[in-house]
Amino acid sequence: MKVAAYQAPLLSSGSFESLSLIRRQIKRCEVECVEILCCPEAILGGLADYADDPNESAIHVTSGQLNDVLKPLASDTVTSIIGFTERGQLFKAAAVFHKGSVLGVYRKLHPAIRRSVYGAGGEAPVFRLGDFTFGVVICLDTTYLEPARSMIASGATALFVPTNNSLPQGRECADLPAEARSADIALAVDNGVYVVRADVAGRNEALLSYGSSEIVDPTGRVLQSAKTLNDDLIISEIETVPYNRDTTEAI
Repeated sequence: MKVAAYQAPLLSSGSFESLSLIRRQIKRCEVECVEILCCPEAILGGLADYADDPNESAIHVTSGQLNDVLKPLASDTVTSIIGFTERGQLFKAAAVFHKGSVLGVYRKLHPAIRRSVYGAGGEAPVFRLGDFTFGVVICLDTTYLEPARSMIASGATALFVPTNNSLPQGRECADLPAEARSADIALAVDNGVYVVRADVAGRNEALLSYGSSEIVDPTGRVLQSAKTLNDDLIISEIETVPYNRDTTEAI
C-alpha cells in the first residue's frame, strides 16, 4: 500500500485555505496510487490556542457539519486524515475521511504540555480499511506509551501522526524535527509499526514551524522525510500485515 504525508504551509489562524491545498494533494495522490493521505494537526483553521476566538474555526461533528466541510476532499481511491478543532468542548481532533464520509474521529488525549483551551479526549480507536488496521495519534500523544499500545493491541500495524509543531516566533525550536524523528523511530521500533507523521512548515504573522514530516518503517529506517521550512508531499510503500520482529519481515 502507498501512503503519503502532506507537510502543509503554515497558514493564518482561522484560515480554511488549506481545503483547496489538500484537494490538490489528493489529486496528486490519485495519480500516484496513494491510498491514505495524512495531513497535519489543525490544518483546518489552525490551532485555537492562538486564536482571538477559539470557537471561530471550530467544527461540529455530530451535526454533520464536519462531513459537509470535508465534502470537497471526497475521493474514490484516497482516504484522508484531516486535523481540525472540534466545536463544543474544544478538542484537537483528526477525522478519517473515506469515500465522502467521516469514518471516525480521534481526539487528542494530551492537548498540550502547558495550559490549553482544548480538552483531553478519552478514547484510542483504530480504523479499518479492508484488511488494513491503523491508528491515529496526534502530535504530543506519541510521547506517551498509551494510546499507541492500545491501538497496536487492537491490530494496528501503522500509526498516522497529524502534527502541528508551530511555536511563537522567538520561541521556535530548531531541534523539534530531530526530537520528532527520535520519537518516531522509538515508536516504530518499540511497537513494530510504521509511523507516518505530517506537520506544518513555514511562517505566518505570529508562528514558525520547521516541519517534521516523515515516514518510518518498523525497523526505525526513515523511508521519506520532508524539506525543512517548506510544504512538501512525501510518499512511500508500506506493508499492511503485522511486522515480525524475529525475522525483520512482514508476516
